[in-house]
Amino acid sequence: MTKIPPEVLERHCFCRSRKFTFEVNQYRLPHGSVSILGTVRHPGGALAVPVNPEGNLILVKQYRFATEEYLLEFPAGTVEDHENPFATIEREIEEETGYRAHHWQKLGEFYIAPGYSDEVIYAYLATQLEKLEVPPPQDTDEHIEVVEFSPSDLAAAIHRGQVKDAKTVTSFYLALPYLPLA
Repeated sequence: MTKIPPEVLERHCFCRSRKFTFEVNQYRLPHGSVSILGTVRHPGGALAVPVNPEGNLILVKQYRFATEEYLLEFPAGTVEDHENPFATIEREIEEETGYRAHHWQKLGEFYIAPGYSDEVIYAYLATQLEKLEVPPPQDTDEHIEVVEFSPSDLAAAIHRGQVKDAKTVTSFYLALPYLPLA
């Protein structure tokens, strides 16, 4: 298999929204054929796997408009223009959960849906949590409920299909070696 990247023949920004752009581009593939492909361009996201002093995981339950249902997720947010991923998740964990983490460990980074998007998630383990007396306000388009799971209960919820968010499932398994499973 050749490792020559496709040649971009044309780029067209089809739609620009608050968090991403959608491009429809024309490519010449290495074997010579021409293809028109859509791509979601996203600045990336940062996610925390928060572990409280009791060893429980902190998740959020929130309505997701794209899926039209409430999902259980680890706190996460879009990387803003002026931020690096670590600054994003430091801000988001406080806004979404009301906790501040005093110890952080990078778990890794991964693409969410590389077939049509360049979005990368930067995942971190967040420990030594402190409950904030006055957490920052949540974003106006969010209504979030904070929930706790033991690692074994979250694993069971994932296997029962109660946790459908890919970034949460992936990050849970990246964090597993660092979690107490009793």
